[in-house]
Amino acid sequence: MSKRVCHIVDDDRAVAESTAFLLRTEGIETTVHGSGEAFMRGLAELEPGCILLDIRMPGMNGLELQRQLREQGCDMPVVIITGHGDVDSAVRAMKDGAIDFLQKPFSREELLAAVRGAERQAAPRPAAPSAEVAEACSRIGQLTPREQQVLQGLIKGHANKVIAYDLDLSPRTVELYRANAMRKLGVRSLSEMLHLAFLAGLGQEAGPGVRMTA
Repeated sequence: MSKRVCHIVDDDRAVAESTAFLLRTEGIETTVHGSGEAFMRGLAELEPGCILLDIRMPGMNGLELQRQLREQGCDMPVVIITGHGDVDSAVRAMKDGAIDFLQKPFSREELLAAVRGAERQAAPRPAAPSAEVAEACSRIGQLTPREQQVLQGLIKGHANKVIAYDLDLSPRTVELYRANAMRKLGVRSLSEMLHLAFLAGLGQEAGPGVRMTA
């Protein structure tokens, strides 16, 4: 995107305005919308950009808004904003096409990194999608069976302690498997790891990718 634009959809006016201020200091134009319904009403008049979308809002929540945008053919990249208890919802949003998620309270650096990622997503990319999928499958194929099982739990939106219970492991052991998996995959965050997994077709009923090892 030659012109940097970000649309913020959040019913918490104070958070939305402070986020908009931070982005404007970086030369990014912003619009602020207090609900999913308000955003949809003004969608036709908005300039192309990325969308920062709060997942918990009264009325139309973030997942519902994301679904409507997809159904209407809106291809603006979406970054989900979520509270600590909504990681499972953020995972569902990424399965539906969101490129990243931010957990409140997020830092200025985390916010700008997410927006830069959205801008890269929106820019034309010469790389063939098949090559990206093949690379994602190859990297995930390097994981051990246990690391793949932990990844499968993360894809379901489960917390480390839930994964530990399901696999009859200690939470500390799950943390170690998770850290090893992230190192092997070359990612720095849960959202990057999930993006790679979904690119490889994991967490879907059908599609390309590698199979999870039992």
